[in-house]
Amino acid sequence: MTGKKRIRKIPNDVYEAEIFRLQTELVKLQEWVRATGARIVIVFEGRDAAGKGGTIKRITEYLSPRIARVAALPAPSDRERGEWYYQRYIAHLPAKGEIVLFDRSWYNRAGVETVMGFCTPQEHALFLRQTPIFEQMLIDDGIILRKYWFSVSDAEQLKRFRSRLNDPVRQWKLSPMDLESVYRWEDYSRAKDQMMVHCDTPQSPWFVVESDVKKHARLNMIAHLLSTIPYTAVDHAKVELPERPVVTGTYVRPSRELTTYVPDHVAELMGDPEKSL
Repeated sequence: MTGKKRIRKIPNDVYEAEIFRLQTELVKLQEWVRATGARIVIVFEGRDAAGKGGTIKRITEYLSPRIARVAALPAPSDRERGEWYYQRYIAHLPAKGEIVLFDRSWYNRAGVETVMGFCTPQEHALFLRQTPIFEQMLIDDGIILRKYWFSVSDAEQLKRFRSRLNDPVRQWKLSPMDLESVYRWEDYSRAKDQMMVHCDTPQSPWFVVESDVKKHARLNMIAHLLSTIPYTAVDHAKVELPERPVVTGTYVRPSRELTTYVPDHVAELMGDPEKSL
């Protein structure tokens, strides 16, 4: 029997409960990172519309931006093109007690740059040779490095592209470069296979996330990440709210007319224009 295997999707209530449980564990991981001074780098790669951004959003949703931050670098400037290739990524590596999530990373050279001709064959070959050494240097310095490749089928990718065409809040996600990836599917596949041969090492392995079902991909990736880091719960000093102070009655609030308030947009939506003024 041939044909695509039907995937049994997780019920929404089960997904919501599990994603919240995992997010609770991510907060514990964050507090362990803060307390121990650990440094974590998580690399997210994969085809366009593979679900990387949604997963990153769920990971960082309840984390402190002072500890966990996303590095999503734009195209390099003229100056950056004249630097050592890894230089601009090094500037975003975590300091003590930080987590950095790379929404695309130095692996741009192994994918879009080589497929679209933005780098020379010599630069690409050098990248494949240097990257395992570069990542070993990070690991040797104590950085916890995790690399995730989000794998999406061509049919599902095209479906997601089409859904963005007329979506006013997601149209910005669809660029000419994204559409080009549809026509160059096999070129990207060859580039990815070549990258895996050179950069999927025992010290710094690639973990592939099946992402045709976004919710499954999020749960699988986050659960795996947590299982690979030996974090422990950190004790906190108990915080108690003080009793509300006794009101003396000597304070007089200034008149509302002296302050500029934003208009009550909600009242206008509910049909109370007088209150919205």
